[in-house]
Amino acid sequence: MSLQSLNITSKNYKKLSIQVSLNGLSFCCFDTLNNVITTMKEVQFDTSNKTIKIEELLADVFKNNAELKHTYDEIMVIHTNNLSTFVPSALFDENYLGSYLQYTTKVFETDFFAYDQVSNYQMNSVYIPYININNFLIDNVGSFDYKHANSILVEKLLDASRNNDEKKMVVNFNPDHFEVIVVQNQKLLLFNSFEYNTPEDFLYYLLFTAEQLSLNPEAFQLDLLGTISENDPFYAIAYKYIRNISFLDVSTLQEKNNFSTAQNQKHYILFQS
Repeated sequence: MSLQSLNITSKNYKKLSIQVSLNGLSFCCFDTLNNVITTMKEVQFDTSNKTIKIEELLADVFKNNAELKHTYDEIMVIHTNNLSTFVPSALFDENYLGSYLQYTTKVFETDFFAYDQVSNYQMNSVYIPYININNFLIDNVGSFDYKHANSILVEKLLDASRNNDEKKMVVNFNPDHFEVIVVQNQKLLLFNSFEYNTPEDFLYYLLFTAEQLSLNPEAFQLDLLGTISENDPFYAIAYKYIRNISFLDVSTLQEKNNFSTAQNQKHYILFQS
């Protein structure tokens, strides 16, 4: 989806992507002429003071990062939350966006709903974007397009599953929730998002999902992305019960930047936006 202002500039072959959540944001700058990432930065919000509005936190980020004030040909904003779902195009009606989300999250009449077309796979991603963040950004960067993080994630995972007839489970780990995606040769078999508190919560949802799809923990492949690492207790408990566990191969993505394998896994969505 696109938000427009009257900011018209000449082409300079630079693109800015900003991935934002209520816990913080990360952004990167692309050299679109050479198709490489030139800059990346991550900022965590201090959310201990509940009286501080998200707009104030964003204002501090813009004040302290000159790159956000530069001129870009294109700006992409990526909303990260667990308020999204996928709907096949044959069942999709843009007049009833809220009804698609009511089974997976609590929705209100005052909520604003948006959707991204995942046209290569005949489906749409329906979600609730952060309108207050969009309003702040249009005042500070001008025109931009925005998407949900899961729209980018699922499309890239489906692309990567081409000609692979084995069912693969991918987990994208975030500080307060994680997504489980199961793909098989460019087919989305399952998408769900779960909130967690403990490693046992994490394991329960993994094994429950595997059971629903008749995936044998001794046989299926589990790939990890996001804010999880080998030192995490979440990784340790999954490794104990699932035989084939690894981090998603990001070697092709890494060819376009100078960041580490771990950074490419953590910022998989941002780097491909």
